[in-house]
Amino acid sequence: MKFVKGGNVSRLLEGISIPKMFHAKQEFDDAKITPEDIPAVVYRELSKPGIGETIKPGMSIAVTAGSRGVANVNVITRAIVDFCKEKGAHPFIVPAMGSHGGALAEGQKELLAGYDITEESMGCPIKSSMETVLLGYSQYGKPVYQDKYAYEADGIIISCRIKPHNAFRGPYESGVCKMMVVGLGKQTGAESVHSDGLGNMARNLPANARVVLERSSILFAIPCVENAYDETSIIEAIPREAIMDREPELLKTAFSNMPGILVGEADVLIVNEMGKNFSGTGVDPNISGTWSTEFGKGGLKVKRTCFLDLTDCSHGNANGMGLADIITARLYEKLDPKVIYPNCFTSTVLRSGMMPPVVATDKEAIQACIRTANQIDRDNCRIIRIKNTLHVGEIMLSQAYYEDVVRGRYKGVTAVSEPEELRFDPQENLITPMLS
Repeated sequence: MKFVKGGNVSRLLEGISIPKMFHAKQEFDDAKITPEDIPAVVYRELSKPGIGETIKPGMSIAVTAGSRGVANVNVITRAIVDFCKEKGAHPFIVPAMGSHGGALAEGQKELLAGYDITEESMGCPIKSSMETVLLGYSQYGKPVYQDKYAYEADGIIISCRIKPHNAFRGPYESGVCKMMVVGLGKQTGAESVHSDGLGNMARNLPANARVVLERSSILFAIPCVENAYDETSIIEAIPREAIMDREPELLKTAFSNMPGILVGEADVLIVNEMGKNFSGTGVDPNISGTWSTEFGKGGLKVKRTCFLDLTDCSHGNANGMGLADIITARLYEKLDPKVIYPNCFTSTVLRSGMMPPVVATDKEAIQACIRTANQIDRDNCRIIRIKNTLHVGEIMLSQAYYEDVVRGRYKGVTAVSEPEELRFDPQENLITPMLS
């Protein structure tokens, strides 16, 4: 199916005016660990009592690497591998990403390559397989699985990021427990923990994680937490026996570090790009407010949202497109159902894989949002534009916000340009640049 400009859809959108917009900066806490300092921080953390001595000479060590766009993930992973080698161990990397990559071993390895995690760059093997071992059953009767390569290793190191989940709330969300249960569980493990629905994830995730800790060779975890600018702010090694106590504390820190769109409400949100490197749902609803389930809440209050493009490193996985009200033909043409549907069928969240209305151009996507948003002032529409949900330090706002921003109504928001018309190329692609 081709979506081209012209016909009744274009006719219905003609004359829908798009307001002038201006660039704005949002200020958040920017405490961070620079990439240059990361190896030393990793070495310090792994040298703590109860951590480094768990790695013995000659041991085979599985190091996890996930599918998210974690800041400096290649630097962190390489530092862990190097430490293991220094201890005389034999590390290898396991793609720990549930059903991502089309639930295929090669697809998961390709995702890691997109983050510069290859055998050459890491200096160790990458062992990718979808084969799992059944570890046992949780207190709720859920089967718990683990990647076969990781299970057969002498030890497993859980490297991951801790952050709020995009579809539910609980003491354990996206972090160490999820990496152990969903990531290392591959498709079978992910399906098991999701099979009761997102409403039961808050209980099933830690229950399954306890089985992993009891019945496999987890040595320790070394999660990171990021600041609001998608930069590494914390790296902390956690002894195996302290994981269940420490993760909820670090999740609170991650919540406090979360950025947001500080004006709070909008009629229309324009998202330049969605992608698996930003969130499991392409955009993080903690920012965008576009939730796939009733078990999460927060983020922007918005009437209509359009997604303009899909990142190349998503390899066609637009799981989460169903959270948009409108998408473009450019995004549509990148879709690959072979990788989208295994992801949403495993999570059981079908809405994420549903097809929203598709229009021919960026301009029409914005116009369609304005036209279909109810009870708004179309002559003074409140529009927000972001690059993606990982990078909201610099945004664009429509003229309706300008005077309030200049007067300081929104703490942390500063106007850095005056309102101007958005620019589009002859194909109506949006070409007004973001500041970064």
